[in-house]
Amino acid sequence: MELQTSPVLTFAIYFSFFSLTISLFMGLYRLLTGPTLPDRIVVMDLVASLSIGLIITYIMATGQTVFLNVAVAIALLVFMGNIAFAKYLIRRIKK
Repeated sequence: MELQTSPVLTFAIYFSFFSLTISLFMGLYRLLTGPTLPDRIVVMDLVASLSIGLIITYIMATGQTVFLNVAVAIALLVFMGNIAFAKYLIRRIKK
């Protein structure tokens, strides 16, 4: 069920889907080829942010706000992962 929107907004939504998808694939490529662990962690944050962007764009396109909970859950998981990785780096530096 697509909401009634102007043609400009419809174009912007589709362009956002396209841009976010291309960026997601480039991030996944970098994740697989990243030389160090911190590089891969940064790319994981990027992939999570792009996934949240795709979810939000889907919400704008369809009006189904139930997926907003999924976006919030992904953001919380990424935040907790960043805290865990920061603690790991601090312990590694102290040794």
